[in-house]
Amino acid sequence: MKTAKNSRQEKILALIRDNDISTQEDLTAKVNQAGFEATQATISRDIKELGIIKITLPNRGTRYCVLDRTGDTAPGRLLAVFSNSIVSVSQAMNIIVIKTLPGMAQAAASALDSMHLEECTGTIAGDDTIFAACPGIEEAKALAITISDMMDKG
Repeated sequence: MKTAKNSRQEKILALIRDNDISTQEDLTAKVNQAGFEATQATISRDIKELGIIKITLPNRGTRYCVLDRTGDTAPGRLLAVFSNSIVSVSQAMNIIVIKTLPGMAQAAASALDSMHLEECTGTIAGDDTIFAACPGIEEAKALAITISDMMDKG
């Protein structure tokens, strides 16, 4: 039997996948319109538990994105591993170079791949460095901002 929390969180995931939502206020309003009673504080906790991130788009707008990972790994934990392992982010044309703590690049690249971001075509990871290929320079700028924002919150 589903709890109210599980049902609400399933609705949040569906809303984010189906809509361009950029603020917690918008998400809270849509959740409430869908028949759930939720405060912004509740939605904020759900966002963290579900591994939902805010990404920067090439046009400099933002939207929420669901971290989609198959298997037993909890999205929130995977996101925490990602944000806590990043040391620096730089851009080289359409490539983002991500420096990580030693030994963490492959886990961080796996987390980045799991985000299924349109701005990231794919990743290659070594021991402490990730190369993330982007379709173009503007997409690379947007991805670098998104990753930097995740570092700041980690």
